[in-house]
Amino acid sequence: MKTALTLIITLITLAWGWDVLVAGTPSGGAALWVLRQEALYLSGLLSIALMSVAMFLATRPTWLEAPLGGMDRVYRTHKWAAILACVFAALHWLIEMSSDILKAIIGREGRVPKENFGGFIEVLRDLAEDLGEWAIYALLAMLAISLWRRFPYRVWRFLHRAMPVLYLMLAFHALLLAPTGYWTQPVGVLLAVLIAGGVYGSVLALGGRIGRSRQVRGSVVALDHPAADVLAVRCRLDAGWPGHRPGQFAFVSFDDSEGQHPFTIASADRGDGEISFQIKALGDYTRQLARRLAVGQPVRIEGPYGRFDIARQQLDAQQIWIAGGIGVTPFLAWLEAQQARPADAPAADLHYCTRDRDGDPFVARLQALSAQLPGIRLYVHSARQGQQLGAEELAAAHDRARPAEVWFCGPQGLADSLRKDLHELWQGRLRFHQEAFVMR
Repeated sequence: MKTALTLIITLITLAWGWDVLVAGTPSGGAALWVLRQEALYLSGLLSIALMSVAMFLATRPTWLEAPLGGMDRVYRTHKWAAILACVFAALHWLIEMSSDILKAIIGREGRVPKENFGGFIEVLRDLAEDLGEWAIYALLAMLAISLWRRFPYRVWRFLHRAMPVLYLMLAFHALLLAPTGYWTQPVGVLLAVLIAGGVYGSVLALGGRIGRSRQVRGSVVALDHPAADVLAVRCRLDAGWPGHRPGQFAFVSFDDSEGQHPFTIASADRGDGEISFQIKALGDYTRQLARRLAVGQPVRIEGPYGRFDIARQQLDAQQIWIAGGIGVTPFLAWLEAQQARPADAPAADLHYCTRDRDGDPFVARLQALSAQLPGIRLYVHSARQGQQLGAEELAAAHDRARPAEVWFCGPQGLADSLRKDLHELWQGRLRFHQEAFVMR
């Protein structure tokens, strides 16, 4: 994610710099006014470029799963591209407002002359300027709402639908107000390509066509409560489901008015069109789900997505699998998929972290599945019994001279502490895979 966004920011900055180098700065302008003008251009370019990337990534392009590391990473890149776009938009607005300060400091003399067009083009430019200003205000409000995690998801989702419209307003603003000289320079080509991608994403979003080709309808065939805060849902899908690899996830909609939510598929693919989910009550939506669902209820599944896939394991590396709480679901699918050919199952240490093993519904299931796979060694770490999993414990049980591969699905805090310490203990000979489902 960081690499992709850094590359985009670097390309835009270099393209802007090339234009400054080739075309030069406006003649006759005072240094501070010229600096303000170029900073205004650069901040605007970075804002619309990153917003264009965010809008394109919202279309869930599956061809980017491999280079970015999975659809969860695609969505995280989408999120941070949008946040950075808002930051640069705020900077762009502040630079625009700085003209009054410069007038007070050095006066109006030396201001960079504006391009004059006249006629209908000038009317459009005035409109683009007004639309851009109002869109930036709305964008900053959306940023505050998105970062406020306690804000109700349903309201946030409704407001989020306005983003394609805001983007089109900003794209209109950028196209009309960009210097005409840009369109004969690399910066203009790059800007045009990015805006084309953003407009494509906006049109798909407004038409409700994002992910449409990967959606399959079905119905709920079974509901169960393995624990008070866990709902097990089994669905039978209509023809068209392409099947899934163990560890992948899908966007699930039990009610079109609620929108889609990502859940890991907790069962192996048997080729019968049935998939199951283990859904933990973690937020407003999942807490109410048990009361709303009924057998026979229609469901819409989009996917599968993700690269939390056992087939991608590094063959010469020690396998360390770590699950925390409901993060056990992809590993259940992994173990279930290996039951048909247990001799071919990889050798791995599976560590399951739970609050209380005695009341945990997944412990018995893990034990039963692991018992049939000679290469799997299961360790249950129960917080109530004082069993905390740490990096030192993991390192002591493995050969740090050999490369290791960690597959992690669980709380972010545990992931952060383990990743840092394990990388230090293995001194760069460890790969850490993690699925990230916080997409808001």
